[in-house]
Amino acid sequence: MNREERRKPLPCKPVEKPVREKPGTKCAILTANRQEKRQDGVSYWRAWGRGLWLAGKRGSGVRGGKMAAVGSAQLRVGFVGAGRMAEAIAQGLIRAGKVEAQHVMASAPSDRGLCHFRALGCQTTQSNQEVLQSCSLVIFATKPHVLPAVLAEVAPVVTAEHILVSVAAGVSLSILEELLPPYARVLRVSPNLPCVVQEGAIVMARGRHIGTSETKLLQNLLEACGQCEEVPEAYVDVHTGLSGSGVAFVCTFSEALAEGAIKMGMPSALAHRLAAQTLLGTAKMLLQEGQLPAQLRTDVCTPGGTTIYGLHALEQGGLRAATMSAVEAATCRAKELSRK
Repeated sequence: MNREERRKPLPCKPVEKPVREKPGTKCAILTANRQEKRQDGVSYWRAWGRGLWLAGKRGSGVRGGKMAAVGSAQLRVGFVGAGRMAEAIAQGLIRAGKVEAQHVMASAPSDRGLCHFRALGCQTTQSNQEVLQSCSLVIFATKPHVLPAVLAEVAPVVTAEHILVSVAAGVSLSILEELLPPYARVLRVSPNLPCVVQEGAIVMARGRHIGTSETKLLQNLLEACGQCEEVPEAYVDVHTGLSGSGVAFVCTFSEALAEGAIKMGMPSALAHRLAAQTLLGTAKMLLQEGQLPAQLRTDVCTPGGTTIYGLHALEQGGLRAATMSAVEAATCRAKELSRK
């Protein structure tokens, strides 16, 4: 072969000819995505873009990183917003081994919240779009009034492969789906503050395009932060009044228990510790033994004993009616905020 012949380009292989690539390589993934376009109608450019993200980690994994399929062992979870609740959920997932720290990414406009994520070993960024381009499951943990602008910002990079979860209070599924592309898969989650110690009471409601498998996946993840139940969306505001605001109601009762003991001569610190432990032990008995409160109360209350005298005083003070009214008032307020 002379020099001129060596300069001639080699003939290209026909496009139709199947090419076997080594599994897991960049070429194999891109080829599979092009074939997917013919199979299910996914646009060429979306398949191409998704192939680039799947092509393997480079550097820190923020750009060119792997966005694993939902439900895989390498699931990547993103947080838009890095406040206390986002940190609590991330911490629960990592401690329970649900997700590896290096597969969690958080975004926020400042480093104030991101430093806590970095301490956990997570990736951080100030770009919200970058989180969606790197993660398949994304939790929006911003303030409710900020969320619409955030959703408008990330909407161009949302794909049908994402699972999008909102923990913003008062933002309904209909609003979330209105602000996102029509194919977006959305869930609404209502956690409460004890998620910080992985003992939260959490409910979630699914959007129109969410199936059972995605719901089970999220429920399994969130159970690392406490008890998680799927409910109709109509119950989410009730949960806010019961378990969200209920934390403050229980704290008020715990404080009152301790102050009663202080009045009778017990040191303050000891009284508060014992009151909190009494609430914790009672809650565990109710949950683990499956008893109704009335059954457990009957077990404690003996005829002519101390408990029945104390219960009589609580009834005279209207504790039961006041507590019911508190849950009702908080629920009504939650519904008002949802309509704004």
